[in-house]
Amino acid sequence: MTKISRDEIKKRGFGRFFRSFKYSIEGLIYAYKYEQSMLIHVIATICVIGANIFFRVKGYEWLISLLAIGMVLSAELINTAIEAVVDLVTLEIHPLAKIAKDCGSAATFVLAMMAAGIGFVIYIPHIIDLIGKVF
Repeated sequence: MTKISRDEIKKRGFGRFFRSFKYSIEGLIYAYKYEQSMLIHVIATICVIGANIFFRVKGYEWLISLLAIGMVLSAELINTAIEAVVDLVTLEIHPLAKIAKDCGSAATFVLAMMAAGIGFVIYIPHIIDLIGKVF
């Protein structure tokens, strides 16, 4: 069997560049279809974008909320990758496999809570203004 070097596998070019987009989209589709948490994060993303439009948030608030969304979705994708690799290595319930999966999940949880906190900081003043106009 002929060995192929990593350099040969990692050839550069436009074809490889465009295929990388295809692979990324396939990863997003997989996570959306098979990971319940990703679906929840996508629904939260739609709600945040809707709230940003409704409250007519400032540019920097858009930027901060979009960064939070990107971090949470990215963490969920990394968590999905960790779970897949652990399952590839072993389907047995092993303490180290549990640690890897739990820590990946915890990373997503921490970022989601941080994003929720950012949401409170951004939306509470807008909600107070809205209530003040109504009453």
